[in-house]
Amino acid sequence: MKEKVLERFLRYIAVDTKSDDSSETTPSTEKQFNLANMLKKELEDLGLVDISLDEKCYLMATLPANTDKPIPTIGFIAHMDTAPDMSGENVNPQFWPDYQGQDLVINAEKNLVLSTTEFPELKMYFGNTIITTDGNTLLGADDKAGVAEIMTAIEYLIEHPEIKHGTIKVGFTPDEEIGRGVDHFDVAKFGAKYAYTLDGGMVGELEYENFNAAGAKVHIQGRNIHPGYAKGKMLNSILIGMEFNSLLPVFDRPEFTEKYEGFYHLIKMEGSVEKAMLQYIIRDHDREKFEQKKKLITEAVEFMKKRYGEDVFRLELNDQYFNMREMVEPVFHIVELAKKAMEDLGIEPHIVPIRGGTDGSRLSYMGLPCPNIFAGGHNFHGKFEYVPIESMEKAAKVIVRIVELYEQADVTA
Repeated sequence: MKEKVLERFLRYIAVDTKSDDSSETTPSTEKQFNLANMLKKELEDLGLVDISLDEKCYLMATLPANTDKPIPTIGFIAHMDTAPDMSGENVNPQFWPDYQGQDLVINAEKNLVLSTTEFPELKMYFGNTIITTDGNTLLGADDKAGVAEIMTAIEYLIEHPEIKHGTIKVGFTPDEEIGRGVDHFDVAKFGAKYAYTLDGGMVGELEYENFNAAGAKVHIQGRNIHPGYAKGKMLNSILIGMEFNSLLPVFDRPEFTEKYEGFYHLIKMEGSVEKAMLQYIIRDHDREKFEQKKKLITEAVEFMKKRYGEDVFRLELNDQYFNMREMVEPVFHIVELAKKAMEDLGIEPHIVPIRGGTDGSRLSYMGLPCPNIFAGGHNFHGKFEYVPIESMEKAAKVIVRIVELYEQADVTA
């Protein structure tokens, strides 16, 4: 498995699949089809059935059951795109075999060092072979590691027919990195009762809780007057925007929060004296606290309207996704089986809340309960991204073990 998951991973990261959040199409970049078509051919060569790649770049396939025992159909899902934060073109991976706990100089010319002081989790991988970038691109472990792990596990199951299993579904999606990963995912067509995304980080991560999420845009219409004659007339929308932001709790920002603590995050501010816009994301694991945060930002806008005028402020506030825990808890055995799979392989499970969202969170509300499993990478979306080969191997083995446990478990199909 180790050699095969590595070989696949290196082939996949050589294909640039960066998504584009400014695009209105699905997929957001046509080049995502390059990897999708490669994977489609591999699935055909492996002998899977019901293979489909639609015009939106959603790739699905089926590994038929090899037993008559009634077993729930389960799926494994990963995304093909990489983040728009950094280039995914001409990725040049570097290998650090038998890692001994030292700092890794990934680019001496740029003085880029993967430091154990800044990234202490590196020391978890003593003796492993670590793959890093060369400091010019991201690596693409998010989520091509997940893609490689699923493909390798499916191949292993085909090559070992003595492992009895029910019907297994495979799904690869576009545009996850820009929040559109399951916009056009056909749950009924996919046909799984339960699924798992392979999109987590460090070895052992198992996640079935994520943020409730909303997006807000605060539009401010100012009044631009010549500054020499502006007294009592000018409304500087930039300054008014700064005043608005000061109404939100300082310690409810990402840089002051952790674990189950939510936040308001100002992600963009643009404008001039005449007009400005502040864009926020709002996050909280607790649904009640999430609703309170939305209420507070709404009340802040209403306060500013009273201060400066009804037409000066306009709020766009939209829910984005919700905590999958509500959908997963009624079928919690899917988490317990994944946990047992890790324990059976000597992997310590780390069940942690996601301080973000995954495709699985939205899929869970679309009728497909879908916790998230580690893919093995660290420092996603940037030049310090890395993944140990052994972590990818372990993730592939976890998939196989989950499949085995579903055959053994008393789970209604």
